[in-house]
Amino acid sequence: MKKFLSLLLLSATAVQIGYAQQDPKAGKILDQMSAKYQALNGFKAAFTQTLENPTAKVKENLSGDITVSGTKFRLKMNGQEVINNGQTMWTYMKSENEVNISDYDPEDQDISPSQIYTLYKKGYKYSYVQESKENGEAVDVIELSPEDRNNSVYKVRLNVSKKDRSVKSWKMFKKNGNRYTFTIKKFQPNPPLDATTFSFDKAKYKGVKVIDLR
Repeated sequence: MKKFLSLLLLSATAVQIGYAQQDPKAGKILDQMSAKYQALNGFKAAFTQTLENPTAKVKENLSGDITVSGTKFRLKMNGQEVINNGQTMWTYMKSENEVNISDYDPEDQDISPSQIYTLYKKGYKYSYVQESKENGEAVDVIELSPEDRNNSVYKVRLNVSKKDRSVKSWKMFKKNGNRYTFTIKKFQPNPPLDATTFSFDKAKYKGVKVIDLR
């Protein structure tokens, strides 16, 4: 489960808050970006993920969608569905028609799906790289570097829209040579959410095998 989640977004293990010098230009852009998402009640996004490893000659593409509200999320990707209501996590594997249930502990997770918008605030240095274009749209490129040298990620690059400060894409560089690029294809702010959005309804998965790991 952890391996799967770490492929979606960023590895952010427990690190100490850093007070090293930060790039004020990058910090202003990141603050504007973060405020935009935190002001929402929630959002839904369709995305693509590209894994590349030039040395191993690997290139793989996946697509999925995620719904987020605070610490709660519902993720669908590659035949799996991960649901978190802030206390309990369900990981459903379609091919096995099986769901694993576990307690959700933020400190025990490699990743929080909303972390991309607040990641820079704790344990990361950031700097402004350049202005660029993504699909014809002007973006600011910001680079994050973890202060924890044991982090498997050594660099993250965010492309932030100059127009509305939305995140258009990000690229994660790992020490093992893997490069993960995540591109937002469709974004829906404040989608309809109710009590069932972030819970697993066994009745909707006929014959599902339940494994309770709590």
